[in-house]
Amino acid sequence: MRQKELLDTGRQWFEQQGWKPFPFQLEAWQHYLDGYSGLVNAPTGTGKTYSLAMAILLEGISLPPHSSPLPTSPFGGGWEGAGDGGSHFAALSGLPPPPSEGGGGRLEPGRGLFAIWITPIRALTKEIQSSIQRAADDLGLGWRVAIRSGDTNSGERAKQKKEPPQVLITTPESLHLLLASKGYPQYFRNLKAIVVDEWHELIGSKRGVQVELALSRLKGMLPGLKVWGISATIGNMDEALAVLLGNTLKTGRYKVVRANIPKQIEISSILPDDIERFPWAGHLGIKLLEKVLPILEQSQSTLIFTNTRAQCEIWYQNLLEVAPELAGAIAMHHGSIDRALRDWVEDALHQGILKAVVCTSSLDLGVDFRPVESIIQIGSPKGVARFMQRAGRSGHQPGARSKIYFVPAHSLELIEAAALRHAIREGELESRIPYIRSFDVLLQYLVTLAVSEGFRQEEVFREVKGTYAFSSITEDEWAWCLDFITTGGQSLEAYDEYKKVVVESGLYRVQNRRTAMRHRLQIGTIAGDVNMAVKYVSGKRIGTIEEWFIAQLRPGDVFWFAGRSLELVRIKEAMVQVKRSTRKTGKIPSWQGGRMPLSSQLSSSLRFKMAQLSRRNLTDVELEKLSPLIELQARRSHVPGEGEFLIEYFQSREGYHLLFYPYEGRFVHEGMGALFAYRISRLQPLSFSIAMNDYGFELLSDSEIPIEEALRQGLFSTETLSKDIPASINAAEMARRRFRDIASIAGLVFRGFPGKQKKDRHLQSSAQLFFEVFNDYEPDNLLLLQAYDEVMSFQLEEARLRAALRRIQGQRVVLSRPERATPFAFPIMVDRLRERLSSEKLEDRIRKMKLQLIRD
Repeated sequence: MRQKELLDTGRQWFEQQGWKPFPFQLEAWQHYLDGYSGLVNAPTGTGKTYSLAMAILLEGISLPPHSSPLPTSPFGGGWEGAGDGGSHFAALSGLPPPPSEGGGGRLEPGRGLFAIWITPIRALTKEIQSSIQRAADDLGLGWRVAIRSGDTNSGERAKQKKEPPQVLITTPESLHLLLASKGYPQYFRNLKAIVVDEWHELIGSKRGVQVELALSRLKGMLPGLKVWGISATIGNMDEALAVLLGNTLKTGRYKVVRANIPKQIEISSILPDDIERFPWAGHLGIKLLEKVLPILEQSQSTLIFTNTRAQCEIWYQNLLEVAPELAGAIAMHHGSIDRALRDWVEDALHQGILKAVVCTSSLDLGVDFRPVESIIQIGSPKGVARFMQRAGRSGHQPGARSKIYFVPAHSLELIEAAALRHAIREGELESRIPYIRSFDVLLQYLVTLAVSEGFRQEEVFREVKGTYAFSSITEDEWAWCLDFITTGGQSLEAYDEYKKVVVESGLYRVQNRRTAMRHRLQIGTIAGDVNMAVKYVSGKRIGTIEEWFIAQLRPGDVFWFAGRSLELVRIKEAMVQVKRSTRKTGKIPSWQGGRMPLSSQLSSSLRFKMAQLSRRNLTDVELEKLSPLIELQARRSHVPGEGEFLIEYFQSREGYHLLFYPYEGRFVHEGMGALFAYRISRLQPLSFSIAMNDYGFELLSDSEIPIEEALRQGLFSTETLSKDIPASINAAEMARRRFRDIASIAGLVFRGFPGKQKKDRHLQSSAQLFFEVFNDYEPDNLLLLQAYDEVMSFQLEEARLRAALRRIQGQRVVLSRPERATPFAFPIMVDRLRERLSSEKLEDRIRKMKLQLIRD
C-alpha cells in the first residue's frame, strides 16, 4: 500500500474518534514509514502516544504476509467472512480487500513481536496498552498488545514467551530480563521498532544507560531497527537525541519532530492576608490550608502536589481535620503506599469519583486524569520542568489551558512563584545530565548477555562503543571489564564466586545455574537512600538519620540531632556511634524533603526577580505582596541588584554570623559552604557551623571571621577548586557511601532472594569491604574511580559550583554589616535551630527572633 493511502487510513481513524491529527503526528507517521529513527518532542496532553503508535500500526498494515509478524490478513483472519476486519479496513482506506490467502485468524509461529514500547513507570503501561489495543482493534489488525513488567505474573510471562504479542509494553529492567532469557535472538528476530516513552525521565539516570545498552544489542542484531523516543521539552534536547540514538546519529537517518503546540499554563498564587504575620521560614504551608478549601469546592477534581511523603501525610490529615465532610472524597498517593491501593486511587481519579488527591511526585507521570480541573502545588517544586509537568496534569486535552495554584510554604517562596512564571514564559527549562561511563551498569549488562546466549567480545565491544555512555571507553578499559567478570579482577581473583563468566571458543557464558539465577534476580539500577541508626558508644539508641548526611562527616565532627550536640566517634557497618559534645557549633542535618535542590534555571529566574525587587519593579502580584518584607531587608541590609553579590556579617549572642546569598540551591550551597569554611580556616584556625537553604548559607563561629582578608585572598577563586573540594569534605567517605549502590549494580553484593532480602547493614558492610580493598590494593579499579566521579558530578554538582563561582567573580560584592539578623538571613538561621530545639522551643524562639527582627 502506498504511503499516502496509509496516512489517509490513520486520518480516517482519527476522524472516527472525533479528532483531527496534529501536523506533528502526521509528520511522525511519515518519517517513521520512511524508515527513519528519531525523537518526538511534545508536551503532555497533545496525543504524543498516537504520534508513534499509529505509525507502527500503519506499518503493520503495509507489510506483506511473508515479511510480517501478522497473520496472512493484516486483520487477523481471511478477508472473506472476516466481518469487521476486511470491511472496516476497506471502509477506512477506500480500497478493496486483498484476496484471501488463508490464515484463519491464527498467528504464524515465531512471527509475533513487531514493536517494543519502553516506559519508565508501571503506572503508564495500562493506559498505553489500552490506547494501542483500541486502535489496533478498530483497524482490524488482530494484534495483541501486552505488558511485561515487575507486576506481570509468571503465567502471562510464559504465554508471552510461547506466543509473543505484536506490541510489548515494558520497562528497562524487564527488557534486560528478556535479554537474559535463552533464545532471545529468535524472540526479537522480527522486531521492527522500539519506542522509548518519557525519555526525558530516563536520560538523567542509570536506567537511561540500561536503555542505551539494550538498544545497542538489538541494533547490532537488527540493522534495520527503528528507534524512536518521546520526550517533553528539556534544556538539552540535542544531547537527549544523541544519547538515545548513539551511533545511529552518524548515519543521518533520523528526524526530530516537534509538536510546536504551546501549552498555556495559568499560575495563581494563594497569598497570605498579612505578609508580616505569615511564616518567614518552614516547608509545610499549612497556614494557608483554609484558603485551599474553596479551590477544592469549585473544582470537579484536584491534585494537591507536595514535595515529600511526610508533607503529603500531614496535609491529608489536616484537610480531614479542618473539613471532615471530605472523608471518603479525598485520598492520598505516594510511593510508600501499597501498589494495589495506588491503582485504586488512580482508577477512582480517572472515573471522577474523588474530589481531591494529596500526592507526591508519584503522580507527576501516569494515566490521563481528564476529570482533574485544578492542580495545587504546596511549596516550591524547585524546578521549572517539574512544575510544568504537574501543571499539565490538568487541562490534559490538546489545546486546553492548565491551571495551577501555588501555595507558598513561607514568605520568600512567593519570589519563586514569580520566578517560575518568568522561566516558563522565557522557555528556560532544565537539562537532564546523562550518566556516562557507568561501569557498574556495563558489568551487569555483560553478565546478562552471558547468562542467556553468551556473547563474543569483539562484536559486543563495537556495539557498546557505539553508545553515548561508553563512546570514550578504551580497549584497556574493555579488557578490564572482561577480566572482572571472568576472574574477579586483580583484587578478587582468588575467590571463585566472582569468576562468573567462562570463555569457551571465544564465547563468554555463565555456566553455573546458581550464578545465573542470582543475576536475574538482581537486574536493575534503582537504588534508594538508607537510614542509619544513631547510637551512643554505650549502646543507647537516639534515632535514625540518612546516610548521605553522615557520609560528609569525619570522626571528631560535631552535629546537632534530636536536640543534642553530638560528636561522631566512628561509623561501624550501618551504625553511627556518637558521644555527647559540649561544643555549641555543629552541622545541621538536612532531610529527604529538603534534598530536592533549586534547579539552575529556576535559580537564574530567582536572581532576575530579586533584581526587579531591588529596583522596586513589582511586575507580579507576588512581588507586590512581598514589598513590606523587602523594604525591611533594604533598611536592615541590602537587596542585591543585577551584577551584585550580597554577603552579610553580624554578631549575636550565638557568635559571629557570615551569610552568603548565591541563590544556587541547597546542594551547591552545601559544597560552597564547606569550601569557604576550609579556605577561611587556612587564614585563621576557626571551627564553623554550616547551615544552608536554597537561597544561601551561613557560617557561624564563636570567634571573629576574617572575611575582608578572605575576599582579598581569593575566596571565590576556581584555580585550586579541584584540590580544595576534596580537602574541605570527606571525599573518601562520600565515595564509600556512593559505592554501596555501585557494588550492588555491578553484582559484587547480592541483595538476597525474594522475601529474604539482606539487611541494609549487611549490604553496607559488604560494599565497604570491597571499597577498602580496592582503595588499598587497586586504586585504578574502574568501579572505585566511578564512585569518586559520581560524588563530584551528582552529589556536589562540581560543574555548577564552578560556574557559580565564576559568576560571583564577575559581580560586585556587597559586604553588609547589619546590626542583627535580616529577613534573608532568618530562614537559614531557623534551619540551623531546627535540630537543636524541640518543636515547642523552636516556635517560641522563632517568634522572639521575628519580633526582634521587625522592631526598628
